Amino acid sequence: MPTASHPRRVPRLRRLLVLASGNWLARGYLAVVAVSIAAMFLFPDSVFAGSPLLLTAPLSFLGMFLPLDPGAEIDGAADVTALAVFAVWLLLCALVNAALLGALATSAATDPSAAARAPLPPRAGTRPKGVRALLAPAVDNWLARGYLAVVAAALGFFLYAELVLRDPGFAAIWPLITTAPCSLLAMAVSTPVAYYSETTWLSPLVFSLGVALSGLVNAVLLGLLARTLRTREPHPAA
Repeated sequence: MPTASHPRRVPRLRRLLVLASGNWLARGYLAVVAVSIAAMFLFPDSVFAGSPLLLTAPLSFLGMFLPLDPGAEIDGAADVTALAVFAVWLLLCALVNAALLGALATSAATDPSAAARAPLPPRAGTRPKGVRALLAPAVDNWLARGYLAVVAAALGFFLYAELVLRDPGFAAIWPLITTAPCSLLAMAVSTPVAYYSETTWLSPLVFSLGVALSGLVNAVLLGLLARTLRTREPHPAA
């Protein structure tokens, strides 16, 4: 049976690459990533140096746990190898994110036609059903559900450190990394709240809500990707 299961992986891999380069949204994203990498090398001391990591988050942030130091001076085979591995990892992260955007573009292009084929009469409960349909990719597949479980664990650890231990320390880094890049906006909004608000609970609340929404957005994108990869490719009739 290995011969029956192995060929199925190749079309899915090919479909992943097509999603990462087969539409304007994914190609535009890859072009922006390429420009950011060029800016990183041209202006290593500027604010653009970290833009490739931000653009390829959240997977690129996992590179912090790898024994790599791409910013070190290249003076030996080990440093060259670390730089090469980091570049390959960054490329893989960019391809995954481009595939997520490609799945989003594909879903947006196919949904109107499906709605035209099967129009539904307007009812009072149409809007909630539309919201449920929009969020369904976040919970109807194992990939998105597993991701949401990781987000819940990271956010739960942060809330436990913030509310119970009263010493969060760097606990916020875990939900921030898990739900990037949208969670960076949540951090940017909650930080001024912590400085200018007298209520100490407001900033963690704003951050937690932002992280939860960011994780939900990422889960929807992962679910759309899983749906697209699970769809069988049409075969021409013999």
